[in-house]
Amino acid sequence: MLADPATGFIAHAIQLAIAPVFLLTGMAGLLGVITNRLARVIDRGRAFEQTWASLDAGTRRAVRNEISHLEERRRLCSWSINYCTTGALLVCLVIVTLFADAFVGADLKWLAGALFVSAIMMTLDLVLGTSFFMPGIVSMGKQLGYGGGDPVLFQHLFWFFGH
Repeated sequence: MLADPATGFIAHAIQLAIAPVFLLTGMAGLLGVITNRLARVIDRGRAFEQTWASLDAGTRRAVRNEISHLEERRRLCSWSINYCTTGALLVCLVIVTLFADAFVGADLKWLAGALFVSAIMMTLDLVLGTSFFMPGIVSMGKQLGYGGGDPVLFQHLFWFFGH
């Protein structure tokens, strides 16, 4: 029995569209790490809350200082979770776009490429602190003087992908 030529086309479309799922799996692992860090921050804050009544005045000052650092860590974890989730949703949109490109016949390769680059930029903001989308760079709980979002770096990135 001869194979239907459409079967090869469908198999190839599925292969192309499923390839970004590996990136999605990595992002899910990263999201798990970040949520575990957030859980550790919350557990540490709850431990302070339970022992607060038994602390003396000097220890309370030190605990207040550590609680302010925990709040900064919580805020950074929260932003990291937001970036990781947004990047994962962009990867999902890449998969949907690649399926639509293959089955509808519309030329959506540029849209898929733009979504993929955006997802990678979100992930780089999260992991490396490249500040494509971040409003500012935070180091050791303190915001640096740099305002974030370097437009020249952004232009160089698109020049690199365009050539």
